Amino acid sequence: MQALSAFEHGLYAVDAGYVRPLHAAIHLIVENGRVAIVDTGTAASLVHTLEALRVLGLGAGCVDCVVLTHVHLDHAGGAGAMMGAFANARLVVHPRGVAHMVNPSRLIAGVTAVYGAAEVDRLYGRILPIEEQRIIPATDGLTLDLAGRELLCLDTPGHARHHISLVDRQSGGIFTGDIFGLSYRELDTDGRQFIFPTTTPVQFDPEAMHASLELLMGYQPEFVYLTHYSQVGDVAAQAARLHDLVDAHVRIARCVRGSVADRDGRIRAGLAQLLLDEVKRFGCRLPTDEVLEIFATDLTLNSQGLAVWLDSQAVGR
Repeated sequence: MQALSAFEHGLYAVDAGYVRPLHAAIHLIVENGRVAIVDTGTAASLVHTLEALRVLGLGAGCVDCVVLTHVHLDHAGGAGAMMGAFANARLVVHPRGVAHMVNPSRLIAGVTAVYGAAEVDRLYGRILPIEEQRIIPATDGLTLDLAGRELLCLDTPGHARHHISLVDRQSGGIFTGDIFGLSYRELDTDGRQFIFPTTTPVQFDPEAMHASLELLMGYQPEFVYLTHYSQVGDVAAQAARLHDLVDAHVRIARCVRGSVADRDGRIRAGLAQLLLDEVKRFGCRLPTDEVLEIFATDLTLNSQGLAVWLDSQAVGR
């Protein structure tokens, strides 16, 4: 099976098997034999989740809820498959994401326009609709009860307007989806963890991202659990660094605001240099080519997201 990582307080990370090992995590919260799943990976990730439950001595009937931090397909593409497998579960998703889960045609059309139908099928598999009566809209402040364990939903826009984070009251940890950035385990150095923002299109909003980070820090978590990839500590210092790096992303975008020729390429080049400078500052000893390969897709998506944000600023003026 894909990697299964165990943490304290009945928390687990399952490797979703998306793109490469340790790229995307599906998190399990286990309490008295009941399970909440946070993010789903893709349709192909279901088999890894079922195997993880088996290893833990749990069955499909133990899953009470599947929580989506947002509806980008690396987080939600497997939701329909999971809901088909977990007959007792309810899907919990931001109110803005409900319609996309009931009818995922717009999500499919959006990614197909970028990648093509064959690549979408390869990456995500069949994206299935979910009956609306099985969906709970995750309004800000909604509390879920997992066998007496409280899970608090927070509205945390900035990466996407349909983004939530989930506070586990028992452990104090927070499942942050993409709002707390990326921390790939390949860059861990001397017990420390590298952090980098994600500004994926089409709803990056730096002011909202800063506000969401501040909101999360108000809960003083010891650990946050990122989809890319899993448990991150030293949270206050990481949040402070993320604030600085979000501002650096914005400065890079604004430097090419008036440029038309190869604007996205120039933004991407600036982000690549920012990444390499940050890796050097952090003290990671991975070769440059390997760092750029690990972040290749993220740099492209970050540059695209910044370009969309720039266009939104121009329209707003």
